[in-house]
Amino acid sequence: MLAEAFVVLLGLAGGLLVGSGLVALLTVLDIIPRLAQVAKLYRKVHWLERAVVMGAFFWTIVDFFDLSFGQFKLGVVFVGLLQGVFVGMLAAALTEVLNVLPILSRRLRMEAYMMWFVIAMMAGKVAGSLFDWIVYQRL
Repeated sequence: MLAEAFVVLLGLAGGLLVGSGLVALLTVLDIIPRLAQVAKLYRKVHWLERAVVMGAFFWTIVDFFDLSFGQFKLGVVFVGLLQGVFVGMLAAALTEVLNVLPILSRRLRMEAYMMWFVIAMMAGKVAGSLFDWIVYQRL
């Protein structure tokens, strides 16, 4: 009984720690407002905030109850596509907030090739993800 209570307390503490870290990241770096600016959704920034909260809540419930969506394959593809778009936009907003790409392009003297640099990064991410899903996960 005492061991189970300790495990529950440890799980809650871990969840609060990870959640606090995510909130701190999103708040300190102003990721959501920057995402709204990149997506030209200035007046709907509250929708993006709610989407982050509801997405975190939904996937926590899915993970907690070990739910499966195997019978809705087309729906899973659609949801995965939407999640990929959102994560990509979130990463782009984070990159812009931290000014990683402008600094890197100036240091490498690649200002004229910036578009190709971004395309190469996206292609590398897609290739790496496909390798992980198709090859590595089956080993």
